[in-house]
Amino acid sequence: MMDKLKFYIDGGWVDPVAPSPLGVVNPATEETFARISLGSAADVDRAVTAARRAFVTYSSTSVAQRLGWLARIIDGFRARLPELARTMTLEMGAPITFATERQATVALFHFEEAARVLADFPFEERMGVGIVRHEPIGVCGLITPWNWPLNQVASKVAPAIATGCTVVVKPSEIAPLSAMLLAEIMHDAGLPSGVFNLVNGDGPDVGEAIAAHPDIDMVSFTGSTAAGIKVAKLAADTVKRVAQELGGKSANIILDDADTRAAVISGVHACNTNAGQNCQSPTRMLVHHSQREVAFQAAQAAIASIRLGDPLDPATTMGPLVSQTQFDKVQGLIQAGIDEGAMLVAGGPGRPAELNHGYYVRPTVFGDVTPQMRIAREEIFGPVLSIIGYDTEDEAIDIANDTPFGLAGFVQSKDPERARRVANRIRAGRVYLNGATFDRSLPFGGYKQSGNGREFGVFGFREYLEVKAVLG
Repeated sequence: MMDKLKFYIDGGWVDPVAPSPLGVVNPATEETFARISLGSAADVDRAVTAARRAFVTYSSTSVAQRLGWLARIIDGFRARLPELARTMTLEMGAPITFATERQATVALFHFEEAARVLADFPFEERMGVGIVRHEPIGVCGLITPWNWPLNQVASKVAPAIATGCTVVVKPSEIAPLSAMLLAEIMHDAGLPSGVFNLVNGDGPDVGEAIAAHPDIDMVSFTGSTAAGIKVAKLAADTVKRVAQELGGKSANIILDDADTRAAVISGVHACNTNAGQNCQSPTRMLVHHSQREVAFQAAQAAIASIRLGDPLDPATTMGPLVSQTQFDKVQGLIQAGIDEGAMLVAGGPGRPAELNHGYYVRPTVFGDVTPQMRIAREEIFGPVLSIIGYDTEDEAIDIANDTPFGLAGFVQSKDPERARRVANRIRAGRVYLNGATFDRSLPFGGYKQSGNGREFGVFGFREYLEVKAVLG
C-alpha cells in the first residue's frame, strides 16, 4: 500500500487539516493500491493564502526567470516520464504503451508549448495613444478530471505559471497520483513557494470551495457539463473568470466520396482510444446509406484487432474503464441501445469472456442508430460507437449539429475543399479533416454546452491574462 496522505502547499508537503483517507483503486485488478487524503474548505483556504502571498512577487518575475523554471520542469518531467506513465496505468488503466507515448508525452508538450509561447509573447503593445498590457490574472483554481489525469493538469498549470499566475490544483480523487508526482517535479525545479499548490479532494468539498473562494481570480474546470454548470454558478458570486472544457458527442461525417472502409476503421480506433474515455471521441459516425454494409464489415474488422488485457503488458491496446461507477454507466447505455432497437454490429454487454476481473468493457459498435436514441444523444465515455445513416450532405451536417455539445467534429472526403466546406458548417470548437493529427499549438475548446474558453498554444496562454490599457 502506497500512502500519499499529504498535500503540497506553500512549497512543502503538509498534513490535511482533518484526516480523511481515501483508497485509490487499480481498475485492472479492482484492488486498492494507494491511499490519499480528502481535503476540505480549510485546506483550500491554506493553499489560496499561500498562492495569494506568492502572487505578489511571482507576478513581477521576468520572462527569463519563468523560462528558467519551465526549462527545469521540462527536464524533470522528461527524467521521470516512465514513472509518470506507469503511475497513470495503475491509477486509471491506460495501457502502458499508450500511457508512455500519449498520456505522459502529451502532458509534457504543454510545458514545452508554454515555454515556446512565453519566449515571444508581447506583454506590452503600443496602440493608439497608449499601451496595452497583458498581466497575469492572479490566483487560479484548476479542477481536473481522471481520464487524462496529467495532461489536463499540465494544460492548465503550464500556461498559468508561464504568464505569472499562481495556482491551486485539485486533481481527480480517482486518479490523483500522477499529479502528485508533478508536484515533486515542480518542487525540484525550484519554483518559488506558493506558486504551485495541490489539494486532493472531491467535488462537493474541495472543488466547490475552490469555485466559490473569494480570493481565487479564475477557475479553469474540465469535466462533465453538469459539474461545469455548478462551478460556474458558484463562481458567479465573486465574478471570477471561468474557463470550462466540458462534455462532447462528436460527429464523424464520412462523405460519400471517401474511402469508407479505411475511414470507418480509423474512426473505430479513434473512438476506442483510452477505452473511449475522451471528451472529443468521434462517437457518432455518419455514413451514407449506400455504404451501410461496407461500414459494418469494416467496423467489425477494426474491433477484432483491439487487444484487451493487462494494461502493464506493452502489447495491450485497450485497458479497463476507470471505476465500477463508470463500468455500470457504460453497461447501462449499451443495454439502452439494444432496448431501443439499434443493431449490435460488434461487442455488446458484459465483460470480455477472457477477463473475469477488472472494469473491462467489450468495445461495442451499434448500427442503424437514429439521432434520438440515448446512445446518440448522451456522452457515454466508454468504447461505444453509434453508426448513423444519412442520404444527403445537408442531412449529415444537420445530424452532426443536432446536439447540445460542440467540442469537436471530424470530416472524411477525398476532396479537401469539400471537407473544408463541411467543416465550416459544423458547430464545434475543433474539426479534424481526413485523419489530421493532434497539434498542441492550435486552440482546443467547445461551442454550446461543451464549454467556453480555450486551451493550448497562445489561445490557452491568453486565458490567464488580464488586459490593461495605459493612456497618456
